[in-house]
Amino acid sequence: MSKLLVIAEGRDGALRNVSFEAIAAAKAIHADAEIVGIVLGKENLEEQAQELIYYGADRVVTIAHEKLENYTSEGYGQAVLTVINDESPDGIVMGHTSIGKDLTPKLAAKLDTGLVSDVVAIETNGDRVEYVRPIYSGKAFEKKIITDGLTFVTIRPNNIATLERDEARTGDITAKEVEVADIRTVIKDVVRKASEGVDLSEASVVIAGGRGVKSAEGFDILYELADVLGGAVGASRGACDAEYCDYSLQIGQTGKVVTPDLYIAVGISGAIQHLAGMSNSKVIVAINKDPEANIFNIADYGIVGDLFEVIPLLIEEIKTVKV
Repeated sequence: MSKLLVIAEGRDGALRNVSFEAIAAAKAIHADAEIVGIVLGKENLEEQAQELIYYGADRVVTIAHEKLENYTSEGYGQAVLTVINDESPDGIVMGHTSIGKDLTPKLAAKLDTGLVSDVVAIETNGDRVEYVRPIYSGKAFEKKIITDGLTFVTIRPNNIATLERDEARTGDITAKEVEVADIRTVIKDVVRKASEGVDLSEASVVIAGGRGVKSAEGFDILYELADVLGGAVGASRGACDAEYCDYSLQIGQTGKVVTPDLYIAVGISGAIQHLAGMSNSKVIVAINKDPEANIFNIADYGIVGDLFEVIPLLIEEIKTVKV
């Protein structure tokens, strides 16, 4: 039986959804493989490990260490490499997040193997597994196959559906002691600038504002709409450059890449750099007073009008429907 490792990623004591998506991806790579999860942190990791089992992992290895409270490539790298050496897996899967993008290339270099990153779909063609990933800022897709060596992939959040959560599933949870030494990076404090609530990179609904929002106060109605829809707020680089919001909300080629079920672009013209970060969203709605705005070329639905008139009407209508 083949074995695939899934490196889970936590935040504020809970696992990110992409960790469960990675289990589904591992099952898509090899349906009969043993799926072994890895959970890292400072303490109390059993609950997170149990969640991995509920979502499809066969067993989980937990590594608790005070130097793993916050992510560092050195600390996580040492811990994960120890598990990899002990388990000798046929493949490794992790989310294509900021942590995944930093950690996995270093692991691949240490293991002298390749890495297929930013995978949005996994397809089978006979006995061959094909990994689909976007190229040219999302304007095209390529299919990669692994012909030799370790299967090592990162998956883009919100693209591969999780398996159904099953609390009847059971599996072994093993606490492993690992020596974590020579950490040259010391994290004294973590200051989060992102908005509270739904994680932008994993949100199923994203409301994004551009320069057309006109001010930081203009984002208030976007937050209100996001609250009604249970979504997250993002922004174009133009809005960030104008200091309407923090750069942690930036979506685009030099910001976050999101693929929600619903993306509402508000006051965004549709520069190619922004489209690179959101064009693969399942449904795109554009709201702009300029009927010639480029964003309408990729939108599934468009509303030509003043956003400060349109958004309040949308909020009231959605509230009425949800009652």
